[in-house]
Amino acid sequence: MSETIVYSAKKIITMNPSRPEATHVAVRDGRILGAGSLSELQTWGDVRLDERFADKVLMPGFVEGHAHVMEGSLWSKVYCGWFDRADPDGKLWSGVKTVDAVVARLQAAEAALEDPAAAVSGWQLDPIYMDNTTLTRADLDRVSTTRAVGVLHASGHIMNVNTKALELAGMLKTGHNHPGIPLGADGLPTGELKGPEVMTPVGPFVGFERNLLDADEAGLRNFAKLCVRTGTTTITDLASRMDEDTVEMMLRVTNEPQYPIRLMPFRFFLGLSAPELVETVVAMKKISTDRLRLGQIKIVVDGSIQGFSARLRWPGYHNGAPNGLWYIAPEHLSELLHLALAAGVQVHTHTNGDQATQLVLEKLAPALQAHPNPDHRFTLQHCQLADAAQFRLAAKLGMCVNLFANHHYYWGDEHYNLTVGPDRATRMNACRTALDSGVPMAIHSDAPVTPLGPLFTAWAAVNRITASGRVQGDEERIGVSEALYAITMGAAYTLHLDGEIGSIETGKKADFAVLEADPTACDPMKLKDIPVWGTVQGGRIFPAAEL
Repeated sequence: MSETIVYSAKKIITMNPSRPEATHVAVRDGRILGAGSLSELQTWGDVRLDERFADKVLMPGFVEGHAHVMEGSLWSKVYCGWFDRADPDGKLWSGVKTVDAVVARLQAAEAALEDPAAAVSGWQLDPIYMDNTTLTRADLDRVSTTRAVGVLHASGHIMNVNTKALELAGMLKTGHNHPGIPLGADGLPTGELKGPEVMTPVGPFVGFERNLLDADEAGLRNFAKLCVRTGTTTITDLASRMDEDTVEMMLRVTNEPQYPIRLMPFRFFLGLSAPELVETVVAMKKISTDRLRLGQIKIVVDGSIQGFSARLRWPGYHNGAPNGLWYIAPEHLSELLHLALAAGVQVHTHTNGDQATQLVLEKLAPALQAHPNPDHRFTLQHCQLADAAQFRLAAKLGMCVNLFANHHYYWGDEHYNLTVGPDRATRMNACRTALDSGVPMAIHSDAPVTPLGPLFTAWAAVNRITASGRVQGDEERIGVSEALYAITMGAAYTLHLDGEIGSIETGKKADFAVLEADPTACDPMKLKDIPVWGTVQGGRIFPAAEL
């Protein structure tokens, strides 16, 4: 018989309602044998007591239901974000606050390049904080006129490139008639590209050669470090192209004995017809492993609110900007939903604007009538501007929501003042309304859009503090216990994994977040500041200090 190890802790928060707290947890073969007192667990027979966590607090390993492991690869490029941010090795990078500062950081990177043909690649640009200034190709031509230069926005939905990049991609010409390609007075593209349809052709020329979505092998390893540092043991990669080489690499890396996370990548909807996509995803499901869960689809319906590319219902954008972009035709969306339901494939849909959310609700209802499934758990991701009526309808349709709680901190002030105005900004990411409407709910970071950190995400949902320090939408705050549930069992439920992870109880995976303090006993305003010692994943121990 395999060895049984009993870990003691200062406190174990189980998320199991029949035994919400414990002092000890028994692990055998990477699974939880039980949680309770030492004397209770000793009834299983010979056990080895391990007291390394005796002064720690254990929780279920955090489950991030919406992230992109591409962040691991992005750290090989130039950080151009507004906020200070820690990289996978723990180094803190300062934010850049002006267009000139962005250009200067890119110029420094350009000067360090030895290959004259190498591109200069930046990421996390946030122009809305720079008086909503558009970075033009002329700005980026100051970095180089001989190299391609490209910078990805924080939202991931917009990219700015220089003249050379447009030239290499064959796009430096007049006659473009696409809402995602703004034109200057000379009739040529300004260098701003909105949406994957127009960003993808330029991506390879500006250093985003993996379709702006997939992590390379080094990036997949880097991102795992971020997971351990934040207590995350299961994470989605919520939009991957998943070509054959990428899938092979993911299988190989995640199968390594010391790879510390369970990864659940969703296949991006573009690039294949609806029947081909569903057929491909069904085939992928058959090669899943414990640490690589394949077989799901991600659909993106609209763009970004702060990028003014999300689809909003009347009265539209507060500052009068034109409505955003549709990323999928209604007929294509309907076909995908029908085929996925018929094949038993789970679908998560990105909807930022309330008009995009409405389209998904309207198309799912007839698809469910044609292909009934009482436990499909199709999930609205972000779903930021949904109102109470939409949440109620989502609940009736058996949907889940995964709300972007972090977004309220990072862009709440800008939404209040600029994008959607006070009324709608106050109810964005309406966690309280979602729960009261009976919708199963998770909350997320959308890393790299905002930094991975489930405790920060819980803090954001509990306090609803904006970057300027205001409470925005007091009525939509939720309690600490509800927020902790959302980053454990809530997220696990949206992934159909609630029978395996999300709580510390008999039979589940031995996945733990190891904390230095009790999140249920601290000041809710300090929830985000609780240090993470590391993780236990499938019974394997990963101290953050040893990464």
